[in-house]
Amino acid sequence: MPTIGVAVAVPEPFGSSLQHMRDSFGDPLAGRIPTHITLLPPTRVDDVAYASFERHLADAARTVEPFEVLLRGTGTFLPVSPVVFVQLARGTRECERLEEAVRGGPVKRELEFSYHPHVTVAHHLDDPALQVAYTALADYTATFRVTSIALYRQDADDVWRTARTFPLGSADEGQVSA
Repeated sequence: MPTIGVAVAVPEPFGSSLQHMRDSFGDPLAGRIPTHITLLPPTRVDDVAYASFERHLADAARTVEPFEVLLRGTGTFLPVSPVVFVQLARGTRECERLEEAVRGGPVKRELEFSYHPHVTVAHHLDDPALQVAYTALADYTATFRVTSIALYRQDADDVWRTARTFPLGSADEGQVSA
């Protein structure tokens, strides 16, 4: 059974810049996970559910019009979870609506924690490394337009790759990608 995830991809130049920063903090997953805002965390699905889920994602994406995201500053889930992230200062409501629409379909996934849209920049590192990440990106700011959501698959090499994108609302870009 493949493992999938759904997210808002953070576009260039911000995506690779944040991924490079994540790597510089010592996060071993930095090179395997594209920079993103999670809508559905890693979830195993069978082939039948996968096919119907793709149709569901197309419908879910149409429920939200394209929107702006403003990333600004850092946050952390400590002491509950060893994560440092870049915060969303704008685009939170739209991400919450997308997350609800995505998780309301044929693929069910219980969440460990309440949904909180963010961009992870350090995960499962020791406290000093998490503090470095928190401080290094405290003044980080980026703005971008979201026009699609991405369905990711985790390949046999444990790298997450885009399987397909789904345009938001009436957006007409971002179809199938290899």
